[in-house]
Amino acid sequence: MHWLGKIIIIVAGNALGLWLASLWIPGFVLVAAISQLALIALLLAILNAVLKPILTLIFGPIIILTLGLGVIVVNAAILLMLQFLSNNLDILRGTISIESVPALIYATLLLGVINFVIHLGINK
Repeated sequence: MHWLGKIIIIVAGNALGLWLASLWIPGFVLVAAISQLALIALLLAILNAVLKPILTLIFGPIIILTLGLGVIVVNAAILLMLQFLSNNLDILRGTISIESVPALIYATLLLGVINFVIHLGINK
């Protein structure tokens, strides 16, 4: 698959995951038009591509000690960074709000599963 097609699929999967999280998870609020949702999903894809390897390296010992469950901490940190960035960019101000820790954990798990399935399909 061409690299541009992979990026489009990843961004669409992130948009789907964020939309499903806003529907199913109480405390995860997403108030965005389709264009804003696409920008947020693209921002999440960029954060996953740039920050996730760095945070995985930093939290490597924790990930090993917890037999991989420390990856949830990395994904939650990326989701919190997404909320911070989207609330500080003028075009996306007020689009994402994570109101509680359980909402953060459930959204992290949902987005992690969706990204895992997407990357399984892309890498075949």
